[in-house]
Amino acid sequence: MTLRAEAPAAVRLHRFTRAERWIHRTTAALMGVCVVTAACLYLPQLAELVGRRELVVRIHEWAGLALPAPVLAGLASRAFRADLGRLNRFGPHDKRWLRAALRRDKRPASRPAGKFNAGQKLYAAWIAGATLVMLGTGLLMWFTHLTPLMWRTSATFVHDWLALTVGIVLAGHIGMALADPEARHGLRTGTVGREWAEREHPLWRP
Repeated sequence: MTLRAEAPAAVRLHRFTRAERWIHRTTAALMGVCVVTAACLYLPQLAELVGRRELVVRIHEWAGLALPAPVLAGLASRAFRADLGRLNRFGPHDKRWLRAALRRDKRPASRPAGKFNAGQKLYAAWIAGATLVMLGTGLLMWFTHLTPLMWRTSATFVHDWLALTVGIVLAGHIGMALADPEARHGLRTGTVGREWAEREHPLWRP
C-alpha cells in the first residue's frame, strides 16, 4: 500500500482587518439604500409600485446623511488610515497600469500594482468626491428655506445628474467585483491567496 502525500494547504495572506471589512459593508449598504430609493423617486414605474413617496424620501435623506459615518468612524483604525494613505498615493507603476488598461493589455506583467491598483485608487478618489458633492447638494435641496432659488435649482441639477453617474460607476464596480471571486473573498474574510496576490498585486508586501 502506498500513502498519498497530502497537498499543502494554500497559503493565505491577510489583506483587510475586521474594521475595514465593516466599513466597506456598511458604506455599501448605505449607498445601496440611496441608489434604490433614488430609483423609486425618479422612475415612475417603481414609484407606482412602491408608493409612500414621503417615506421613501425620508429614508433616502437619512441614508445619504449617514453615508460618511462609517468612514469617519473607521479613522480610529490604524489599518484603515494606512490603506487610505495607500489609496491617496500614485506612483510610476500606477501610470503603467493605466496605460495597460487603456490598451486593454491584461497581462499581469504590464499591470504592476501595490496593495491597490491604479483603477481602485481612481475609483476611491472619485466616489469619495462624488459622495461629498451629493451630500452638499442634498442638504441644499433638503433645507430649502436657507438658500436662494437659483442655488436650489443648481443643486437639484447637479444632484440628479451626478446620481445617474454614480449609479453607472457603481454598476461597473460591482461587475468587476463579480468577475474576481478572490477579491470578493478578501473583502468577505480578510484573506486572499498568495498566488492571486502575486499575480494581481505583485508590488504588495503584506
